[in-house]
Amino acid sequence: MTALLLANIDLEELFAQLMAELKKRKPNLDLRIWPECGKPEEIEIVLAWCPPLGVMQRFPNLKLIISLGTGVEGILVDPDLPDGIPIVRLISENQTLEMVEYVTFAVLLFQRRFIEYQALQRSRRWEYLPAQDARSFTIGILGMGNLGSTVAKKLAAMRFPVRGWSRTPKAIPGVECFHGHEQFKLFLSKCRLIVCLLPLTPETQGILCHETFSALPTGAYLINVGRGKHLVEADLLSALDSGQIAWACLDVFHQEPLPKDDPFWSHPRIIVTPHIAAIGPAEEFAVSILDAINCSREGRPLKNAIDRNRGY
Repeated sequence: MTALLLANIDLEELFAQLMAELKKRKPNLDLRIWPECGKPEEIEIVLAWCPPLGVMQRFPNLKLIISLGTGVEGILVDPDLPDGIPIVRLISENQTLEMVEYVTFAVLLFQRRFIEYQALQRSRRWEYLPAQDARSFTIGILGMGNLGSTVAKKLAAMRFPVRGWSRTPKAIPGVECFHGHEQFKLFLSKCRLIVCLLPLTPETQGILCHETFSALPTGAYLINVGRGKHLVEADLLSALDSGQIAWACLDVFHQEPLPKDDPFWSHPRIIVTPHIAAIGPAEEFAVSILDAINCSREGRPLKNAIDRNRGY
């Protein structure tokens, strides 16, 4: 089979590691990199990361699209995406654990007020800041898929009251679950901190907005590790200025890399990280990619296939 790495963003080092792992495990794999794709009819597999629009329709023998990210919105946005081609996304155990680590660290920065102690240190001030007991620091997780449910269970094990919100009903031990638009504000009403781990769909785009922030207790915290377009950026800046949101930790943005003149860089109550919450090891992704290719070739069921109608 011939596979094409189709990307519209420069992640040369990560892609080089992945390519090396794929070739090590399957030396005879014909692996090409866009735009050097050769004859279009030879391409049967596309490995996609923010793919350029309108390209995949050029491959008449395309059998499988593998998203190199957990989200597939960058693929589904293509108006010329060929119908009937299965799309799978990669889910890595280590990537999930990295997300748990990132979110847990950010939660503790806020709950134990480490971020404020940094400011005191710079001012050479020895001052005690009372931390809120974990048992009364309610955390809300938006999105209860593989990542969200795992994060929720880990935080609950640390004594945090955890609420989860999803499109459809879920039942997770130790987590108070809410679902649907009707229960959204009820879900938010007691959350001292919210973590966005939603897939990006037309329904979730812009969900982190003035209306959502206003439904939270005053002085709440935000961690966005979902997608940049979940956030209405101007609304966050207004909420920070008013004190409705105390701090925000952002790993994803509308435009990546984040422009050097973006106000988020210099805002005193925003933590910026460059989309590194959960990258995952190239070795594990290579194994998953080859498994998907083998399943496609042998006609076996595909793992982690997405539903195009739902968008995830």
